[in-house]
Amino acid sequence: MFARAFVFVFTLLSAGLSWAGPEIQHWTTDNNARVYYVPAPELPMVDISVVFDAGAARDGDMPGTAKMTAAMIDEGTETMTADDIASAFANVGAKFGASSERDMAVFSLRTLTEEQAFEQALDTYTKVLSAPAFPQDAFGRIQQTLLTGLQAENQSPQAIATRAFYESLYNQHPYSVMPAGNADSVQKLKPADLKAFYDRYYVSSNAVVVIVGAVERKQAEQIAKQLTSGLTTGQPAEKLPEVPALNQAQQINKSFPSTQTTIVMGQTGMSRDDPDYFPLYVGNHILGGSGLVSQLSDELREKRGLTYGVYSYFRPMQQKGPYQFALQTRNEKAQEALTVLQDTLKKFITNGPTEAELTAAKQNITGGFALRVDSNSKIADYLAMIGFYDLPLDYLDNFNDKVNAVTLADVKQAFERRVNADTMLTVLVGGETETK
Repeated sequence: MFARAFVFVFTLLSAGLSWAGPEIQHWTTDNNARVYYVPAPELPMVDISVVFDAGAARDGDMPGTAKMTAAMIDEGTETMTADDIASAFANVGAKFGASSERDMAVFSLRTLTEEQAFEQALDTYTKVLSAPAFPQDAFGRIQQTLLTGLQAENQSPQAIATRAFYESLYNQHPYSVMPAGNADSVQKLKPADLKAFYDRYYVSSNAVVVIVGAVERKQAEQIAKQLTSGLTTGQPAEKLPEVPALNQAQQINKSFPSTQTTIVMGQTGMSRDDPDYFPLYVGNHILGGSGLVSQLSDELREKRGLTYGVYSYFRPMQQKGPYQFALQTRNEKAQEALTVLQDTLKKFITNGPTEAELTAAKQNITGGFALRVDSNSKIADYLAMIGFYDLPLDYLDNFNDKVNAVTLADVKQAFERRVNADTMLTVLVGGETETK
């Protein structure tokens, strides 16, 4: 039934008719957690997420703290070992997940709504979130895993380029910190550091609870209350500082023993609630966000054979996330590829897209939108974004209309105003570069 319903939705979209998004209900618990709920009775399952403003941007002078804290959450509580937790979820077919990026830490649960399975999964989930023990043995193992991953980065030109890009683009801003941290800081971390981070940021006033599934509103209220009752009320995380724009071009070259050069170019882009979001999003879809049919792919791959793939994307966050371009090419073609990349960007800023390109982009974006919300888990992901970034509750309802409203002038003006091809940060990592 659920799958058939979304096939019907997709048919409506394809026919150009309006689409009503899921019914989003929102409230705040007694201890200040924000709750977003969508009833979805088609399947006897529920997807729950608890999102904290506790990503790498909160690491301070100890990069890697947020990532290790999230990784340690299900490694033991005051009454359960890591094996106990894993068994409690597995025995009822529940799935627990944890992740941490720059803005947020997300903890998800998918479980059946059958009473015994649901109660066990929710009880375990609640204990994991509200009473982590940060045991020393698990800490040492996860710390070593993170250090091994950092060491592996040294063998990846993409990872080297990305780290250099973020560190140079954001300089002293909290977004300059890589979620994985660095070897020096990770080696210095102690379980007490994670506990202090948890005590500050894993509080109900800093949390968004998402519930999507076959539960009634009253039960959803009880779920939210149970999940947050064990958390300290605390205070929301401090507002992050604004991101300064680049005022001059910069190029960083790093040597790497490879026949290929990795090129990453970009600047600061936009925040999640940016007023230029839709013109920039649609415009970038045409320029470099639509895969093999983008302008960048046509110029660099199809016409000149300089790369197998090139892309560009905005990564909106609480403050301005990056606007990033990336490709790989043969060492001897690196400068040519970079020149074509820059020239294509400049031409797009000056001329904008064609009417045909804009029409195709709108059809591609809106035609595929239903597939991006065709499951409870995908809807839960959108609710987490809406709640965390305080977006309007009708965001999903209006998404396609906002896309369709974008004009050629909107795209051209937004790119002229917001994208400066002459002040880009460029990082090249390859076999014929010299370190600067």
